[in-house]
Amino acid sequence: MTLNSSNLLGNGQPLRLHWVSVAFFGTIHAIALLAPWHFSWAAVGVTVFLHWLFGSIGVCLGYHRLLSHRSFRVPKWLEYAIAILGALSIQGGPIFWVAGHRLHHAYTEDEDKDPYSARKGFWWSHMLWIFYPRSEFFDYELYQRFAPDLARDPFYIWLNRYFLLLQIPVALLLYALGGWSFVIYGVFLRSVILWHTTWLINSVTHMWGYRTFASDDNSRNLWWAAILTYGEGWHNNHHAYPHVAKCGWRWWEIDLTWWTIAVLRTLRLATNINLPPDQAMKPGNV
Repeated sequence: MTLNSSNLLGNGQPLRLHWVSVAFFGTIHAIALLAPWHFSWAAVGVTVFLHWLFGSIGVCLGYHRLLSHRSFRVPKWLEYAIAILGALSIQGGPIFWVAGHRLHHAYTEDEDKDPYSARKGFWWSHMLWIFYPRSEFFDYELYQRFAPDLARDPFYIWLNRYFLLLQIPVALLLYALGGWSFVIYGVFLRSVILWHTTWLINSVTHMWGYRTFASDDNSRNLWWAAILTYGEGWHNNHHAYPHVAKCGWRWWEIDLTWWTIAVLRTLRLATNINLPPDQAMKPGNV
């Protein structure tokens, strides 16, 4: 199965559907649908907690603000621990994720160079880019060039290769704590919800919302996306100043991930924090 001529690669070759990816994501979505038959409030609590732990701490704070943009620094042991949480989100290894995101910022909305360009439509930027993979974005030998700092680190090379295996000890622990209910809610339902909330940043925040800054793209600030993604939905702010650790700048732009960074700063675990220009010299921020 191929996409139509409007979505051809630059060399004229059509994008081909990757059936292994379709089967993988389809199976996890299907198992997640079993959740109503295994309901318990404790299982819901597991889903919410792991969505926050792997999503806000692992992806938003770790993969995104720490590794992709280096908007702050933490001790290497803590950086590795946070990266493991990001890998547990099942959104790819750290080198893959960081390389793709850096390309997104370097060529935002370019239909050929941005892996999940919003100009190719909602469904492309939301998830189809995964099902119709291009080698420059999915072949390790090609994409690792865009994350050379991570590709030089043996730990990140290992994590990038074996991140899926980390789901095994998580599933075993959940089964020991609460049986199949915890596994279905804590692995499968959690993964589906976290995927789609993360993917909203690629899709809806390049379509709807308000613009505080006149960035050279269609990035938007969207309040409900920010709530679902722990602050990442203030996307126009982020695209205007990608190396700033805060995404929510105004007092009402709630940014839960930034609150965690602030706690790490109080504990003297986060340093060299890049702040918005008008806040960098305020008391308590230097």
